[in-house]
Amino acid sequence: MKSPYSKTVGYELVHAARLHRARAAQLLSELGLFPGQEQVLTLLADEDRTMGDLAAHLRVRPPTASKTVARLAAQSLVERRSAPGGDGRVVRVGLTDEGRRRADAVEEVWARLEGEMVEGLDGKDRKRLKKLLRKMGRTLGVQLGGAPAPAEDHAEDADE
Repeated sequence: MKSPYSKTVGYELVHAARLHRARAAQLLSELGLFPGQEQVLTLLADEDRTMGDLAAHLRVRPPTASKTVARLAAQSLVERRSAPGGDGRVVRVGLTDEGRRRADAVEEVWARLEGEMVEGLDGKDRKRLKKLLRKMGRTLGVQLGGAPAPAEDHAEDADE
């Protein structure tokens, strides 16, 4: 039975997002990762972060970030460190050497996934699609009570 929403933009967006997540999970599993863990590795590739900072960047509650970090620590991909200054309440999380190698591999996975996803779209279509998705995101963000995001295009769009 065909969904009554199958002719809507929302339906196609959700469908594409589900397929994207499934393919990402498939590719990440080759690295021994689950969806969401790659985001932590990517964030930590730039700098060590506190648990609160990780949670805020991931837009999850601190206990969720803590569970993800615990799972990554069990794989020896991240390690918790006491913050400088001796405040035992503040813990910073950083990548291990293996975590850094895995973070580099995640970049390759995302590049591969991006290539697969936009195969068949020319540069103009890709740029337009990103612009439309950002516009939809801003609109929905405002509807959810968030502040409107800046409307300007991202600098990387100029490179396409």
